[in-house]
Amino acid sequence: MKKRVALIYGGKSQEREISLLTGRQVSSALVEKGFHVTGLDLDDNVVTALAEARPDVVFIALHGKYGEDGCLQGLLDILGLPYVGSGVLASALAMNKAISKKLFSLEGLLCPKDVLLSSCALRKAGLEGMIAQIARDMAYPLVVKPNKQGSTIGLTVVRASEDLESSILNAFKYDDEVLVEEYISGTEITVGVLGNDQPQALPVIEIRSVTGLYDYEAKYTPGMSEHVIPAEIEDHVYRTVQEGALKAHRALGCRGISRSDFIVTPGNEAYILEVNTIPGMTRTSLIPDAAKAAGIEFPDLIAFLVELALDN
Repeated sequence: MKKRVALIYGGKSQEREISLLTGRQVSSALVEKGFHVTGLDLDDNVVTALAEARPDVVFIALHGKYGEDGCLQGLLDILGLPYVGSGVLASALAMNKAISKKLFSLEGLLCPKDVLLSSCALRKAGLEGMIAQIARDMAYPLVVKPNKQGSTIGLTVVRASEDLESSILNAFKYDDEVLVEEYISGTEITVGVLGNDQPQALPVIEIRSVTGLYDYEAKYTPGMSEHVIPAEIEDHVYRTVQEGALKAHRALGCRGISRSDFIVTPGNEAYILEVNTIPGMTRTSLIPDAAKAAGIEFPDLIAFLVELALDN
């Protein structure tokens, strides 16, 4: 008898269109592997829709707020439905870049220096006070981004003091917390991790973007970036980022799949930036590319993630 999979996609986050694309390609792969698929666009009636679908497992193809932050995972736990990927705590921790970086530091991983700004502090101290604090603690260039967003939405690289205020205010449009980090110059690297109790690191990918920044446009516009597999870095650095991705995966308590992003400096220091618990899952996304390099075709990868969820 075919296993029933409820595929949840869409939603209301800034990453809706990417989620819809992921949903279509994941659905096709699941059908190819013999699963019965019910597609659900996340809305207020999701509980009723899940009850009607009666799935054996849920595949979450959502990104950003409500899908990647632990909210939907918590609902599915209450409903007693197994689902692909990490649980509530790991999802929430990974979504909060400031907190997850503290955990990574405890694991001995290098993290960019940062200052966390809150909307509450903005009201109390004012923007001028925040900028004064940053000027005391940090040097340009800086990276300004929402603390709890994905796909580099709201992210700006600030190279001069006169651009800092507008960048902070722009980031506050997307979150009530803004993270200001030192800019680490180097090679952009990403490492996928696959598995539950005995996770394995996938081949390392080097990301080469036309603009030099792997932002929203570079990620989702054809021809704006290139995935180099295996990454052209020193062998010992290659091992370091794979080990670092495994440490980060375990530190957060991830399950099934995760993707850790790094910058490798010219001096071969690897700085971890963040972990994605629901990485992009189109046929040309980073994780499927890494899996293919490891001999795992896209439909087999999707089916394996479902099996991991059922075994969880």
